[in-house]
Amino acid sequence: MPVNYIAVPKVNPNNLSEPVKYYAQVVSNGDINLRDLATEISLISTLSIADVTAVIEILLQVIPLKLTDGKIVRLAELGYFSLSVSSEGVNTAAELTSKNIKNANIKFRPGQFFEKAVKDVEYNKL
Repeated sequence: MPVNYIAVPKVNPNNLSEPVKYYAQVVSNGDINLRDLATEISLISTLSIADVTAVIEILLQVIPLKLTDGKIVRLAELGYFSLSVSSEGVNTAAELTSKNIKNANIKFRPGQFFEKAVKDVEYNKL
């Protein structure tokens, strides 16, 4: 099934005098919630909806714990999660303390399976 997209005009924020350029933006056709996802998984596996939901709920608890423990969480072909931080710059390494850290972010890097799945996507302009 092709992915729908639209043309979106954007101005170069670094040079407002440049002409507007158009860029592709994916148009979503809805979303899927946890229960519906668990239902679909249960239909193609031997697991019940409750089993699938329980595993996902446990992952939601365990992954953040492992990230804050300094681990990179690798989920095979699915991809991996890692923790990153942004901080204020200081002049020397000795000056850098935890007080300079502004926030933490969870990064997700898709695995090869996901990369292949979207590599050959067909597109449909709306």
